[in-house]
Amino acid sequence: MRAAVISGNGIAPVLQDFPDPTPQEGSVFITVDTAGLGGWDVLGAYRLGVQYPCVIRGEGVGRAEDGRRVYFGERSVAPWGAWAEKTIVPVAEVWDVPDDIDDRTAITMGIAGTGILIPLEAAQIQPGESVLILGATGVLGQIGLQLARRLGAGRVVAAARSQAGLDRLMERGLADAVVAMGGQNDTETLKAASGGDGFDVVLDLVFGQPFLSAVKATRWGARLITIGTGAGRTVELNIGDLLFRTLTCIGTGQRPPADREAIWHRLLAMQKDDAITVDYVDYDFVDAAEAWAAQVAGPHAKITARLR
Repeated sequence: MRAAVISGNGIAPVLQDFPDPTPQEGSVFITVDTAGLGGWDVLGAYRLGVQYPCVIRGEGVGRAEDGRRVYFGERSVAPWGAWAEKTIVPVAEVWDVPDDIDDRTAITMGIAGTGILIPLEAAQIQPGESVLILGATGVLGQIGLQLARRLGAGRVVAAARSQAGLDRLMERGLADAVVAMGGQNDTETLKAASGGDGFDVVLDLVFGQPFLSAVKATRWGARLITIGTGAGRTVELNIGDLLFRTLTCIGTGQRPPADREAIWHRLLAMQKDDAITVDYVDYDFVDAAEAWAAQVAGPHAKITARLR
């Protein structure tokens, strides 16, 4: 079969012949229709200890051997993955796709959507509260802006480094205000954008210095959701920024497959009710290396490719 194959850590994929997966007990053999690409795929964080060569793992939609149209996440049995004509995935990670849901929506809500909804619901946004999303121009940020509004936020502010990406969010009407990070005093700029004396909830998709700036732009009792590390994995936090205030920190959390599937189905229903959308960039399967490069560069969109 044809597959987008990675030969080593950090090496771009090459489209080439690769052995077909071998059916295994407890797994589903899938013929892939559409593959998705995300940040974890290029970072390879989930592939610690993987042996090369291997297929880009990814997530996708395809057909099981019994004809069912199914979604599967980034858990294909190694060395296979979504960026191949066929893959094999543990049964619990294979979910039936409703007939009225297109492939791209099923993929986008699978990992990005559930990864945003779970912590946002844990933050218990109250009606009218102000919500800041750091790293808002990416797929998770786009979904987060819309879900925050649906969960009751009164003011939603998007922050990121890309002015063009922020302009796109305003063009789509996804944010009440935007903040281009990297200025002389990001904290004061963020606080001013909150519409008051700070934010009630911060959804942080990047960590690093933006997180520190956002902490100082929160109100008493704020909830901080940290689920990304694109701007750094460590910070030096002054205790003075925490004293005399109550702040709650929320992580992504981990859920068993059955729980994630149920959350995914709830998101699909939300998408139909509220028309939750993201920007997409679609590639041909033969252009896997180009899609990979785009993901590395930060596309501010969900990358997908049709295989058939």
